[in-house]
Amino acid sequence: MSNFEALSHLSTTQSSSDFLSTSTIIALTVFFSLLCACIIIGHLLEENRWANESITALLLGLCAGAVVLLVSKGNSSRILVFSEDLFFLYLLPPIIFNAGFQVKKKQFFKNFTIILMFGIFGTVISFCLISLGALLLFKRIGVTSLSTQDYLAIGAILSATDSVCTLQVLNQDETPFLYSVVFGEGVVNDATSIVLFNSVQSIDFSNIDATISLKLLGTFLYLFFSSTILGIVAGLLSAFIIKTLYFGRHSTDREVALMMIMAYLSYMLAELLSLSGILTVFFCGIVMSHYTWHNVTESSRITTKHAFATISFIAETFIFLYVGMDALDIDKWKASSASAGTSVAVSSTLLALVLVGRAAFVYPLANFINCIKNRDSSKIEFRQQFIMWWAGLMRGAVTIALSYNQFSNSEDTDTEDTALMITSTIIVVLFSTVAFGSITKPLIEAVLLRHSKPNISDATDIPSLDDLRILFLENDEPSELGENRPAAPRRSSLRLLMTHPTWTVHYLWRKFDDRFMRPVFGGRGFVPFVPGSPTGAADETSGI
Repeated sequence: MSNFEALSHLSTTQSSSDFLSTSTIIALTVFFSLLCACIIIGHLLEENRWANESITALLLGLCAGAVVLLVSKGNSSRILVFSEDLFFLYLLPPIIFNAGFQVKKKQFFKNFTIILMFGIFGTVISFCLISLGALLLFKRIGVTSLSTQDYLAIGAILSATDSVCTLQVLNQDETPFLYSVVFGEGVVNDATSIVLFNSVQSIDFSNIDATISLKLLGTFLYLFFSSTILGIVAGLLSAFIIKTLYFGRHSTDREVALMMIMAYLSYMLAELLSLSGILTVFFCGIVMSHYTWHNVTESSRITTKHAFATISFIAETFIFLYVGMDALDIDKWKASSASAGTSVAVSSTLLALVLVGRAAFVYPLANFINCIKNRDSSKIEFRQQFIMWWAGLMRGAVTIALSYNQFSNSEDTDTEDTALMITSTIIVVLFSTVAFGSITKPLIEAVLLRHSKPNISDATDIPSLDDLRILFLENDEPSELGENRPAAPRRSSLRLLMTHPTWTVHYLWRKFDDRFMRPVFGGRGFVPFVPGSPTGAADETSGI
């Protein structure tokens, strides 16, 4: 009987070990080894202005893919298959959330109008130009089997800038204005591109009428505002729960876990409701950093700040490794029987359309903004416009994921042309990331930092609340120049909104936030009482 039990236990152990695929274990071992190598190489190249973690990971992924290709004798380089689910559900959410959590909110909302103009109108302009250019030029190259839906999808795919790479090539301490505008535009741009892509997929091209553009606009506005509101609600709900229940008095692990899970839950709810998860989790991160983060204990603040940054860093590196290794998937290149000249022509055409499409909205919109601004110090200089154009040329994993979605399962298009579009998209992503990404830092130093002025608009910040209060003198306030001098008349809020829109909105928001929001949701100044913690000890000694 004991021998039978031993054999039964042995068979159970073998079946459980067989459940784990050997190929999966090997793939994950290789990827984690490459992640360690990327971290070490990134540390050694920290002072190198030509390199960053994204380029390092991409090149290392290409080298690893080439080694696997040689080991398999040219059969395959696919250790892990590129999965849209893996990218959109597991890798992208922590990156976007941490960006919203760490972003400088004053700079971001100060430039919110510019961000929306570039992220929405700019993306639509780029989408139209790229789609039209591909429609006119591809037939001359010899690509003739693509449908109208494919051309529109190409415009949406290549309009998506790489906000992940932007985080690494721009520094929000050195160039706060450029960082907030280019990265903020990238987040809104990704959401807009995905909305356009999904809209193109759902359009019935057999019954196109004049109202199709209005339907697209209505769909986008609904998705944009619904996604933003969902993210704000999720962030406020987490702040209210943690402030009310005081998780930290029993376990700081619970409040840290709750912040992480509710942030991810906001993204999943957005996807479940067919909204933009990118916008939702981004604004959830902003709200959590403004309210929820101040409601947790001091140890939890340190833990969450570093945990979010670490998870985001690992996900970023993993994405570029993933893209680099998948780029050498020999099956995709074999499926495309196009000649080298045709492949180069298509890739060059797509890259040229990306350059022209971005220039077509950056310079006109920037100059339009300059025309409506009164102060010269707040206008966008031509040097800044050039960097904004250049830093947004990089294309990344969102572009590849959308390209796979459109062309890997396409049945109406010739297989050779669909494979050609996938490989050409990969070439554009690799070239733009390596070439444009490596030159961005030196370009910023040469164009901006060496010619920086002491009081450029990059460094301007919203003044303090005391300075803003001067704009809102009340009738019953005594004059500071003497009792006999009549009090200054109260200024109209509408007039102040027209003359100082940013300052006025900030002042009104601060008053509303202090009076209504913080008493309910906590935030800066809220000190949770936790016995035994440094905060709790300070409260006990002060008699609170």
